[in-house]
Amino acid sequence: MSDWDTVVTLRKKAPKASTLKSEQAVNAARRQGAVIETQQKWGAGSNKQHVAAKNTAKLDRETEELRHEHVPLEVGKLIQKGRQAKNMSQKELATKINEKPQVITDYEAGRGIPNQVIIGKIEKVIGLKLRGKDRGQELLPPGQKK
Repeated sequence: MSDWDTVVTLRKKAPKASTLKSEQAVNAARRQGAVIETQQKWGAGSNKQHVAAKNTAKLDRETEELRHEHVPLEVGKLIQKGRQAKNMSQKELATKINEKPQVITDYEAGRGIPNQVIIGKIEKVIGLKLRGKDRGQELLPPGQKK
């Protein structure tokens, strides 16, 4: 005879995650006195195309002054001058660069948050430099020197 006893263990399959989240499962756990934790995920259930922008992260890192950098007013005036020289409305300029008209309005008023991609598109359409030391100069076609 051996010291070993044969033990039979019966186990149920672990419940699936979807059944654990059902209202019935939560109510059953409450009746049994189990600990229930609920938490809402940020942005869950919404159909958002864009997640938090890098500007949001930059704002979070700010310690002293909690404000975004804005497009300088002189750049806004240059955009307005170049747009009017081409006889374009804000809406037409926005359509050409695939942005909303509100973006152009904000940039011209000095309220927009600088985005180098958008500024580059505006430069190409209006034909004026908006960045660097030679702001306001005519934008030369690629490959052409002064």
